[in-house]
Amino acid sequence: MNQYNLGDLVFAVNDLHNDPLEETGESGIPGVAANELLAAAGTRGVVVNVGHAEADPTQDIYLVRFESGPDGNLTEPIGCLADELSYGAL
Repeated sequence: MNQYNLGDLVFAVNDLHNDPLEETGESGIPGVAANELLAAAGTRGVVVNVGHAEADPTQDIYLVRFESGPDGNLTEPIGCLADELSYGAL
């Protein structure tokens, strides 16, 4: 059972960065530099999809669109693990 569901309002627990690929060290997200900050701790977002890791089908991955800037625009979705998210603001 998923810890978070589509449409849930969540918050980033820690700063979320674009993790480099283990094999090459290159950016895991095209067009975004490796290690670039994607969402700061406490940033509000919404779950837009739920899936699982191909290498481990028991590991849920949540696609979250976080707010960006004072106007509240939403970023492109990024994959998050359950322990990177919370229901309450920090």
